[in-house]
Amino acid sequence: QVQLVEFGGGLVQPGGSLRLSCAASGSIFSINAMGWYRQAPGKQRELVASTTSGGSTNYADSVKGRFTISRDNAKNTVYLQMNSLKPEDTAVYYCNADISTWETRRFGSKDYWGQGTQVTVSS
Repeated sequence: QVQLVEFGGGLVQPGGSLRLSCAASGSIFSINAMGWYRQAPGKQRELVASTTSGGSTNYADSVKGRFTISRDNAKNTVYLQMNSLKPEDTAVYYCNADISTWETRRFGSKDYWGQGTQVTVSS
């Protein structure tokens, strides 16, 4: 089994910063893309940022220049540094990873999700 565990959410004032981290554990053979999604009340879940195993990154237009995604492949961990936070960044943030396990690697990979961490930007 695979688990994704997120850390780092909380309450921050507008203009502040937070750093989210997500560690994958379990019977992992390889991890392809990793990313962060968010879902605000009454809205659909949306991609915030993603990164490939080779280090290529992709960002939502709304967070470009403010958020930075990075990963530590040795630790199976992905990070999201969030700067210049705005009230509209308030949401539950979910970690996502495309993972092959030792048991199922011959069949390909599948998506795994973390439990979500709340980020609230408010004065």
